Amino acid sequence: MNKRSLIAMSGGVDSSVAALIMKESGFDCIGATMKLFYSEDIGVSRDHSCCTLEDAEDARSVAHSLGMPHYVFNFADKFKETVIDRFVSAYEHGMTPNPCIDCNRYLKFDKLFRRARELECDYVVTGHYARIAEENGRPVLKKALDASKDQSYVLYTLTPEQLRHVIFPLGDMQKSQVREIASAHGFVNAKKHDSQDICFIQNGKYGDFIRARSNLPEGDFVDKSGRVLGRHKGIFNYTIGQRRGLGLALPASMYVCEIDVENNRVVLGFEEDLYSSVLTACDINLISVDSIPRPMRVKAKTRYAHKEDWATAVQTGDNELRVEFDRPQRAITKGQAVVLYDGDTVVGGGVIK
Repeated sequence: MNKRSLIAMSGGVDSSVAALIMKESGFDCIGATMKLFYSEDIGVSRDHSCCTLEDAEDARSVAHSLGMPHYVFNFADKFKETVIDRFVSAYEHGMTPNPCIDCNRYLKFDKLFRRARELECDYVVTGHYARIAEENGRPVLKKALDASKDQSYVLYTLTPEQLRHVIFPLGDMQKSQVREIASAHGFVNAKKHDSQDICFIQNGKYGDFIRARSNLPEGDFVDKSGRVLGRHKGIFNYTIGQRRGLGLALPASMYVCEIDVENNRVVLGFEEDLYSSVLTACDINLISVDSIPRPMRVKAKTRYAHKEDWATAVQTGDNELRVEFDRPQRAITKGQAVVLYDGDTVVGGGVIK
């Protein structure tokens, strides 16, 4: 009997080629598109021609061309609770979140997993650029071969048990190969641009999105000595390391160094003030090891777009990590994830405190 797989189809070229590969590999495939938000949840008129409808139609078209059934699952309520609301709350508390990590954790590899079991599917398949292998008798998450597309950072919350039931067909491929395959099969989305930024922020302006959902007031910009430099427009508009968009006339370039939530202040400093060597992370998930009771040499990265650097990591509690870098890192930011690597294998990660 063929193994059955549920393919998460966003309407993009990556998930479409992932579906093709699974189909050609002899799997019994079902396509699934997740409806993640209502128009009013993201501040768009219900009458607005929402791009997600077009995405669902693109996914349906590809599924039909492959002879696969296709379903749209409405996960909008769960998405609002676990992604949108958490996103707004994080900014209200002076943090800078990564909502893609929450979406993977609570939607793609939780809600969709449950739906897969209901449909008696053995695997959930996505178009992520990452690989799964077995090391020392346990499944592990590894970087994609295409380093420019690697998405292992946003997948660090996967557990070994989940990895046993996940397939990433694109992990060994280059993006250029994926587009070539899509074009050769006449997929409607073969030349579709990759999605950019955050799916539920329609105009790219995070501050406007949060302002419509938060009552945080204006406050003071201050320097590290507490001297007032001007007024900010709400702490949610700023993140560590930010220089542009402060709206201040300053004699020298200054950067956001701290979000002081308690006093509703944004603390500015200079380039050298942005660097630190030590961080603490909570809400940790370890994949390749059960725990890190003794200092472990790793490479670590503190943002998706950052390059990892050498560090020493150790657990300081059941759900806490201490990471000390060999050299100071720029703009380590609360709410972002720190992800640890041993070569191209993901050790695990957590949320920076």
